[in-house]
Amino acid sequence: MLNIARLNSAPEIFYSLQGEGIRSGTPAVFLRLAGCNLACKWCDTKHSWGNGILCSVRDVAAHLEEYNCASLVITGGEPLLQQGPLEKLLALLPAGLHIEVETNGTLIPTPALAQRVNQWNVSPKLQHSGNAGDKSIVPAALAFFAEHPCAWFKFVVQNEADWASIAALGLPQQRIILMPCATTRTALEAARPAVVEMCLRHGVRLGDRLHLSLWDDKKGV
Repeated sequence: MLNIARLNSAPEIFYSLQGEGIRSGTPAVFLRLAGCNLACKWCDTKHSWGNGILCSVRDVAAHLEEYNCASLVITGGEPLLQQGPLEKLLALLPAGLHIEVETNGTLIPTPALAQRVNQWNVSPKLQHSGNAGDKSIVPAALAFFAEHPCAWFKFVVQNEADWASIAALGLPQQRIILMPCATTRTALEAARPAVVEMCLRHGVRLGDRLHLSLWDDKKGV
């Protein structure tokens, strides 16, 4: 069984555009799983932290295939808290399906998941997230993803002071993406200029959070 986030009394599975990362703008089906091992104070999906809806792996696989979409984004919460059911789900899906997993980078994937997932969107949480450092930064897990060529590192940043913490992690700079700390369109527009300057200064990518620009803080899109 998969524990799927609850949105409007239904499992949160929807079709939209990927809003973050290197595939921003790509049509995809989203599967949001319930439960998280962190509690970021600015999280925009806090509804996924609570009790979700238990669904059979086969039912979820059948529902996902109904969308006839070439891309699947598995997000949360923290999806890697449910690695066993996820392995079973992915084994039922078409081999050519492009699969992305959004993770906070505190857990190491099983070998089966590491082999099947096409892209890891890793978002380590900095001090301003409100999580204890020993919970949000797990060196062994980040080392695993740093060695994985299909892992990208997305950091929510507030200002230039965050760069020292990012640089200290020793991650591949060509796979680092900086995103403004914002949960609404207005906040994104206000925060964007400073993050653009950070990206130019340090030679890394900007993650502009397309979903906020398009739909503001609406859920399920």
